[in-house]
Amino acid sequence: MSGLYDDQLLNELLRGTQSLVGEWGLSDQTDVRLLTISENMTCLAYDPTQDKQLILRVHRPGYHTREEIQSELLWINDLRQQGVIETPKPITTRSGAAIASFSTGHDIRDVVAFSFMSGKEPATNAELINGFRQLGSISAKLHTHSQNWVRPETFVRKTWNFNTMLGATPLWGDWRAATGLTEAGQHTIEQACLMIQDQLETYGMRDNRFGLIHADLRLANLLIDGDRLGVIDFDDCGLSWFMYDFAAAISFIEDDPIVPSLQSAWIEGYRDHRPLSAVDEAMFPTFIILRRILLTAWLASHSETPTAQELGSGFTAVTVDMATQYISRHQ
Repeated sequence: MSGLYDDQLLNELLRGTQSLVGEWGLSDQTDVRLLTISENMTCLAYDPTQDKQLILRVHRPGYHTREEIQSELLWINDLRQQGVIETPKPITTRSGAAIASFSTGHDIRDVVAFSFMSGKEPATNAELINGFRQLGSISAKLHTHSQNWVRPETFVRKTWNFNTMLGATPLWGDWRAATGLTEAGQHTIEQACLMIQDQLETYGMRDNRFGLIHADLRLANLLIDGDRLGVIDFDDCGLSWFMYDFAAAISFIEDDPIVPSLQSAWIEGYRDHRPLSAVDEAMFPTFIILRRILLTAWLASHSETPTAQELGSGFTAVTVDMATQYISRHQ
């Protein structure tokens, strides 16, 4: 899962993506430009002959099957049809296929297209508090849809539980490989993991607590344009605890002083549309440290990404500090 996104591979992927633009009715004058690299590679394709632009997502091989990708798109389409949230529309190819692909010589890369959505990533400032009140409302609507939606028999997505996050079968790699992790730090996180597992087992996985969620509502996957808060990138959507969506929303800013205000705002917005019990609210610290350790594992297994290179061992150190605080509060 960790293959290097070096310059040679990036150029190869861009050429492969360029070769597919005709699948979505774009001309050979279309410019394909890299936007981001995370789990996948995301590009902006602009066709000047039509003044048309699409977002193309080039999937990292070995992570999602085609069935999983198609299932993601099915959920997005139903959310759009029901008016649950504002999110880019999946664009099919001229033949009506949801997925196109090209070969790099080493593997097959699946590519999906989305309509372009305007807006910018929210900034971490006082205005974000109002944004999180809105995000809480959006999350509640997503969760209600998730509970009520009858998923197609072909629907398959990953399950984000303790084992697939931090346990025996981690989907994002082993947090023990984190940059700069000391023996003492490893012991601390191991203690925290035991407590997390115990808390999750007690909390349980009832239908009103566990279901299909976005699972990655972090700031980079939100687009603000005026009063509209758009949601993008359902690539990690899967079955997990509903309250985990808040923890994902504060990814990479978990230790920021603004987080308690963000949490209060999110809860307020959530309760405007869906019940949230005191038991649910009490689980927030557990989901926050769970997500933080999971991100630490992701950075270790995706060391070639700009995010991992930027954060480095400092992120690991803060994770250990947060684990220490979690342990002290739950002993």
